[in-house]
Amino acid sequence: MQRQPFTALAAVYDAIMADVEYDHWSDFVLSFARDGGLAGPGRALDLACGTGGFTRELRAAGWDVTGLDFSEAMLAEARVRLPGVPFVQGDLRTFDLGERFGLVTCVFDSLNNLLTPGDLGAALARARAHLSPGGLLAFDVNTRLGVRELWEGDAIEGLAPLPDGGEVHYHWSHHYDAEADVGVVQAFCRVDEQEFVETHRERGYDPADLEPLLGAAGFARWEIVEYPDYAPPEPDAPRVWVFAWAGEA
Repeated sequence: MQRQPFTALAAVYDAIMADVEYDHWSDFVLSFARDGGLAGPGRALDLACGTGGFTRELRAAGWDVTGLDFSEAMLAEARVRLPGVPFVQGDLRTFDLGERFGLVTCVFDSLNNLLTPGDLGAALARARAHLSPGGLLAFDVNTRLGVRELWEGDAIEGLAPLPDGGEVHYHWSHHYDAEADVGVVQAFCRVDEQEFVETHRERGYDPADLEPLLGAAGFARWEIVEYPDYAPPEPDAPRVWVFAWAGEA
């Protein structure tokens, strides 16, 4: 059965993503923030938080964190995982919490789900509007190369144990749609006799695409680097991390 992205997947997402290094990503982000002079732990906003994997790491590091995601199904899982954390449903392009945060994060190529530069620019502007003076936005994106070439013809398949003793069989196939300039993931999952497929699309963004959008969103300065050594990105980098600072005013 065809389902909307991040709906049926929510119930099995953490099982499939059990090996994701949220803890290492958190260390990477928070080390950069500390070295850059960001006071903390303080208030943090985790955008596209999903089921709360990265949110949990921020909280464990002492941050007073709020999570935001478009998918109510993913948020339902996050609320079970982290009952003391406020989670809010919202659109990255339009959300307005009426609050400011010292740190805003958006990880695991979540911003690649925004398929036009206009939508990405809108999301960056909303993130900037929620930063305190001198605050930091940290996010990662797959590059054009990462989406165009490294996904082409690729597939992952496996079995993952579920908390109830069952297991999910998953087969995710990837291809590049040249006409639309997006990578497409067909995510098939089966639990017992129940099957579903979700179609996910991502657009790649290079540093040259990101920099004018960051400037237009009002960021004072930024660095674009590779993980895990903070080195400037090589031309063939499949993914980059961005650290963008709000001005002091």
